Amino acid sequence: MTTDATLARLAEAIADIDHPTKTETSAWAREHLARHDLVAADHASVFAAADWRSCAERGIFGLMVPTELGGQGADLATTLLTLEGLGHGCADNGLTFAVASQVLSTQVALVRFGTDAQQRRWLPGLLDGSAFAALAMTEPDSGSDAFAMAARAERLDDGRYRINGHKAYITFGPICDLAVVFAATRPDAGSWGVSAFLVDTSLPGVSRTAIREKMGMRTTPFGDIEFHDVVVDADALLGREGAGARIFAAILDVERGYVFAPQVGAMQRQLEAAIEFARTREQGGGPIARYQAVSHRLVAMKERHERARLFLYRAAIAEATGRDITMSASLAKIVACDTGIESALDLATIHGARGYVTEFEVERMFRDAVGGLAYSGSTDVLRNVVARLLGI
Repeated sequence: MTTDATLARLAEAIADIDHPTKTETSAWAREHLARHDLVAADHASVFAAADWRSCAERGIFGLMVPTELGGQGADLATTLLTLEGLGHGCADNGLTFAVASQVLSTQVALVRFGTDAQQRRWLPGLLDGSAFAALAMTEPDSGSDAFAMAARAERLDDGRYRINGHKAYITFGPICDLAVVFAATRPDAGSWGVSAFLVDTSLPGVSRTAIREKMGMRTTPFGDIEFHDVVVDADALLGREGAGARIFAAILDVERGYVFAPQVGAMQRQLEAAIEFARTREQGGGPIARYQAVSHRLVAMKERHERARLFLYRAAIAEATGRDITMSASLAKIVACDTGIESALDLATIHGARGYVTEFEVERMFRDAVGGLAYSGSTDVLRNVVARLLGI
């Protein structure tokens, strides 16, 4: 698709909040996903494997994969509208985040940097939902400096690599079949000495923790992966040796720019729920929507949703026109995270006591939103990134 055609599609997506691609996905998600007891699933940290397979059958995992590799070959507007619709129609925020994470991180790594052999080996299982992939970068002590890593990959005399290290807080860490592992091949070279590897987690020496309990998005499996003298063939190297930092930066720009698409959809769903509650909940002889304290919160939720959506598609426009998207992707993530938390808090406030107790599922929306402060780069670190790009 030409740049002009892509831009026209993105402009169409921005202008039409009820775009057919989005509403069709939303309707499908409402009918087919999250039909189980989400309160119980959230409490027990149960991942909806059947829903994951349904998303695969729908073709969602193939959105950004070219047709010659078995995917949909969809443009960026279609991808974002689909993910936004998924978040609007599916109340399982953990599931929708996990879907977006795989589509926008590990699969992007394979499509952009993988060899034909690597793509043939891993993409079919990822696309049909039978396999899970994890991006293994974060370490227990690396904090905001992602490249201050202790993981090491030593090149052996026969060309293979021996990997040792501990990766922490990894989405799909406890259940992944494939881990895109970043490790230092030249520890003295800083970020220039980091390489990326496609590691089959069934190899000897790979161990994974049980699912770690967390505040929100509890239906997304989350945990650690350890590598103890794990030997991988030379063809497990993703890209060339020492290209890990460049690969990670490219993946992260895409992920942080667009991974909040489902949350943007969820913000609309929450606004609709808040409006319905305010119209039907009566106090003082009429619906609470007539009180300015409530109506102004609803207006604020609407404004935040529109703002988050605009920043999301603005990042896509920057990419479509060939611009560096680090600034726009960072802003998209900051805005979506901040507005998501604020609107989830307003949703709980409008619901009063029902917004605090578990059974009405309102408080879960707030817990789910808080996770955005940390994943895909903490919002404070991203503010530092934006400040640097501003020359501050």
